[in-house]
Amino acid sequence: MNTEQFEAQPLHWFKSSYSGGAGGECIEVAALPASVHVRDSKDTTRGIFTVAPAAWSAFVAHTGRRH
Repeated sequence: MNTEQFEAQPLHWFKSSYSGGAGGECIEVAALPASVHVRDSKDTTRGIFTVAPAAWSAFVAHTGRRH
């Protein structure tokens, strides 16, 4: 996805259901068909990073495993 396509699509950010209202460390995620965008929920003015949906799915699957 090039920059022009990214800027043309609005991002709808959401936090994990595990996030409390106490301001703990958390991220916000905005998913599009071709990319997943991630940012710091405490300082949304900082930069975001973008990953492929498959990479995000693998990350979420890994973090859900109990070790």
